[in-house]
Amino acid sequence: MEMRRLGKTGLSVAPIVIGGNVFGWTADEKTSFAILDAFFDAGLNAIDTADVYSAWVPGNKGGDSEEIIGRWLKQARISRDQAVIITKVGSDMGRGKTLKASYILQAVEASLSRLQTDYIDLYLSHWPDADTPHEETLGAYAKLKAQGKVRAIGCSNYDAGLLQASFDAAEKAGLPRYDVLQPEYNLYARASFERPLAELCVKEDIGVITYFSLAAGFLTGKYRSKADTQGRAREGRVSTYFNDKGLRILAALDKVSAETGAKPAEISLAWLLRKKGVTAPIASATSLSQLESLVKAATLSLPDDAMALLDEAGR
Repeated sequence: MEMRRLGKTGLSVAPIVIGGNVFGWTADEKTSFAILDAFFDAGLNAIDTADVYSAWVPGNKGGDSEEIIGRWLKQARISRDQAVIITKVGSDMGRGKTLKASYILQAVEASLSRLQTDYIDLYLSHWPDADTPHEETLGAYAKLKAQGKVRAIGCSNYDAGLLQASFDAAEKAGLPRYDVLQPEYNLYARASFERPLAELCVKEDIGVITYFSLAAGFLTGKYRSKADTQGRAREGRVSTYFNDKGLRILAALDKVSAETGAKPAEISLAWLLRKKGVTAPIASATSLSQLESLVKAATLSLPDDAMALLDEAGR
């Protein structure tokens, strides 16, 4: 499996990152273990999660995904250094969204305990925090890197202005900068990443791992109308894609699928893998058949005419 350099972190990841947001939500522990086993057996190596996953599920408290990953790591056939573990801090875990240094230094200990590991490969600021200076947040990360508890840092949901401001603050204060960005980016949602943000990431050699890469399942093609989403876990999110633009994208995916024999999910991820600045998309699976598509996407190369068709459909 091809490995891709993740910016200046010193980490290398396979072309697809497995999303841990479903672990403890739409994938129970047994299913999650089976998916992780098959994912690593296929030669892929990076898991994305967050401390808040999946606090939105009735009966869950947050940390559920990290706990499942931690238990899997303890019994997995791979050694710890073969897995790139990505988690996040800053979402509301009962104290609001915050990136204050004191909070980060407490939250990392909780994540390390749940993950049953001594270090996190990549630790991300989940959301911007306008009330906390970049220098304070980055100072906390500097301590964690010095202690060996975190190997690399990044951020999620930052726009180009915020990301540049964090670079400026890091340089002025002599602190480590964010070397990875996790933005929302897919065939449907493009405006927030393309152009200024993508250009900044390329210029600064930032690793980019995209979330909602399959638009909450819309780009898999399994939903063909709003009625198909009724009663599903992601009904509210997926139903918003059923408009003229969404239907154009589905039609383009069907055309490329007919020409290549690949499934819409595989095509959607392969499209991302050819986009400027993208290192690897994050995608989740709740079954081994879904995982099989993710693995195929890692080696699918789309021709230029298919890329052009998809680009036009999503404008």
